[in-house]
Amino acid sequence: MHSKEFLGGLAEFFKIFGDATRIRILDLLINGELSVNEISKKLDVSQSAVSHQLKTLRNSNLVKTNKVGQTVYYSIADEHISVILKYGIIHLKEKISYED
Repeated sequence: MHSKEFLGGLAEFFKIFGDATRIRILDLLINGELSVNEISKKLDVSQSAVSHQLKTLRNSNLVKTNKVGQTVYYSIADEHISVILKYGIIHLKEKISYED
């Protein structure tokens, strides 16, 4: 059994996935690194809103950065994050197919 503190941290971790814009960003980043500008264009969301969400994702260690010249590129921090997203997607698709 895990400690109350550990499970509280886990709850905080999963809260990060509770925002649709953050999920959309992570979904894009599964396919490779992108800049704020590229993410903003693909999602049709302002650069400031994307930057704000990326800061949250970065502070939570869900994304990492790679600076090339003046441009900062973001990518999924590690394979665990990709796996969590992929399993969430699989879970939802199974639920949808059960309802059809």
